[in-house]
Amino acid sequence: MNRLSGAAAVAGIGATEFSKDSGRSELRLACEAVLATIADAGLKPSDVDGMVTFTADTNAEIHVARTTGMGDLTFFSRIPHGGGAACGTVQQAALAVATGVADVVVCYRAFNERSGVRYGLGQADRPVETGADIGADSAAYAWLNPFGLSTPAQWVAMFARRYMHEYGATSEDFGRVAVVDRRHAATNPAAWFYQRPITLEDHQASRWIAEPLHLLDCCQETDGGQALVVVSAERARDLPHPPAVILGAAQGSGDDQHMMTSYYRPRITGIPEMGLVGRQLYAQSGLGPADMDAAILYDHFTPLVLPQLEELGFCAPGEAKDFVAEGNLELGGRLPFNTHGGQLGEAYLHGMNGIAEAVRLVRGTSVNQPEGVRNVIVTAGTGVPTSGLVLGADR
Repeated sequence: MNRLSGAAAVAGIGATEFSKDSGRSELRLACEAVLATIADAGLKPSDVDGMVTFTADTNAEIHVARTTGMGDLTFFSRIPHGGGAACGTVQQAALAVATGVADVVVCYRAFNERSGVRYGLGQADRPVETGADIGADSAAYAWLNPFGLSTPAQWVAMFARRYMHEYGATSEDFGRVAVVDRRHAATNPAAWFYQRPITLEDHQASRWIAEPLHLLDCCQETDGGQALVVVSAERARDLPHPPAVILGAAQGSGDDQHMMTSYYRPRITGIPEMGLVGRQLYAQSGLGPADMDAAILYDHFTPLVLPQLEELGFCAPGEAKDFVAEGNLELGGRLPFNTHGGQLGEAYLHGMNGIAEAVRLVRGTSVNQPEGVRNVIVTAGTGVPTSGLVLGADR
């Protein structure tokens, strides 16, 4: 156990609807989500003195604070690397609360990712920097783009193909992840794919995006906003909802890390940075894989769910395909997974909606609530420098 573990808790969650065309600005989406989470926590905007978001977010803290009626801010922070930032925002909030830098910290993410800038386009539609002004990321992508590796799906396809070759996994093994996600989304009224489950046959029949990835291996593009409120665990006990105590919060960047394209490592079938995060989470919380009652795993592409299970210790390398096929991710299985439907079924909010679902699981209010949930592990973006959480019921 460390001094961070148990010091802070998520006391409020709030979101907009999840759509393909919000019809309003990203700032408005952010403010709606922030106001909803503050209300859920039983607090007022003027109580907030800290804010954390993604470097990718377009909504400046000062504009969100001013528009929602907050006052003085004593803490504000941003986390880079796209979806890898999700759990990192909560870690930063917990650190601020645990050290007394701030008392009430809001974490938020809002974007028009379907009707506005679409991340799925990758580098294909982006201006190319040249000459002395070229940035490090642009220089790295310059080694990939000429060979047709310009989108996230294409980048992940390389990893997926090698994973299949090394461990004997198949497209059907990836598809089973999508089927579980969509089954859970089908009973979640907030999910985009509410009442629209799929079968493994549907998955196999969906069109190719970048072999071996089918359309149904790829997450959605979503307009919306999601926010969370972090306060001390002591204060959370006096607020309306049972606290989701932050038992572990970690970030990790692995050796020879690239952005989605860490192809130069000796092996590319694992996610070393996720293993690094997992080891920290277990050390901080004093818990292990056997203590996790549910998992919210970042699922922007199904192939990267399998090595997450392996890196986090739920099965040995190469065995995740069997772990999934045996039904362990189902509601009655060993590790109920993405009970909200995940980013494939509910919405793609860079993982923030997954953290909110973990809070609901700890509260006992998920629409797909398994029995006896006390500890939930949550992961952020895969293929990038990443982060993770263990949230638990109040001890």
